[in-house]
Amino acid sequence: MLVSAAEMLRKAKEGHYAVGQFNINNLEWTKAVLTTAEELHSPVILGVSMGAGKYMTGYKTVAAMVKAMHDSLGITVPVCLHLDHGDYDAAKACIEAGFTSIMFDGSHLPFDENLAKTTELIGIAHSKGMSIEAEVGAIGGEEDGVIGMGECADPNECKMIADLGVDMLAAGIGNIHGVYPPDWKGLSFETLDAIQKLTGKMPLVLHGGTGIPDDQIKKAISLGVSKINVNTECQLVFAAATRKYIEEGKDQKGKGFDPRKLLLPGTIAIGDKVKEKMELFGSVDKA
Repeated sequence: MLVSAAEMLRKAKEGHYAVGQFNINNLEWTKAVLTTAEELHSPVILGVSMGAGKYMTGYKTVAAMVKAMHDSLGITVPVCLHLDHGDYDAAKACIEAGFTSIMFDGSHLPFDENLAKTTELIGIAHSKGMSIEAEVGAIGGEEDGVIGMGECADPNECKMIADLGVDMLAAGIGNIHGVYPPDWKGLSFETLDAIQKLTGKMPLVLHGGTGIPDDQIKKAISLGVSKINVNTECQLVFAAATRKYIEEGKDQKGKGFDPRKLLLPGTIAIGDKVKEKMELFGSVDKA
């Protein structure tokens, strides 16, 4: 069923596991994530960046596709359709389009403005039964044109945002989008621990889940992270599987050029990666 993220993340926080957010880019991506979640009986969050929303011709198209596919596949596990790193206008558009959750990323704004706009969007989202995620301290790297410097969040600012009533909080702790560089220093668990102590029961969000070592993922979950975002890793395995299929010449044999066959290896690879992450996050059989 399509739901907000609030209840699934409350359960994750209490159960000391994390729910995966897997960004979707097209029909194949969506189908792979949904069917894997159903197979593993895991709650799941479908993330849609502003760039992906535009690519798929708009948020209304995305919402209609997800709802129709959800029903056609007979999905029974909790599924949340969530805007990822949205600005103010995108957040409003996704509310109107029928998403079940939004992220307003005001981390690049002066803190007072971030606070004010987050407050307004909380009221709108909650009035419609939607969950909302806010961000303090920009996530490093770039994702669909959203660029962050990767600074660690101020725990006191995190508490101020949390106290507004958001359902989940993304706080920069040295994590970045994309592939981590060889000289990456790792997550700042000191910052995460300080944020956790000040925000209490607030589910915390770890962006940039691709490439973080498993032991750091597990430690982050133990310190209050209840939602982990994965995007680049699915893109990488999809590209590798598709490239292998083409280079082996299978697309030239019989009807191998059929797009349904051409995209199948990549779709299977995404499903395998999602399964791997759900097992790591501990969300299997938690639906």
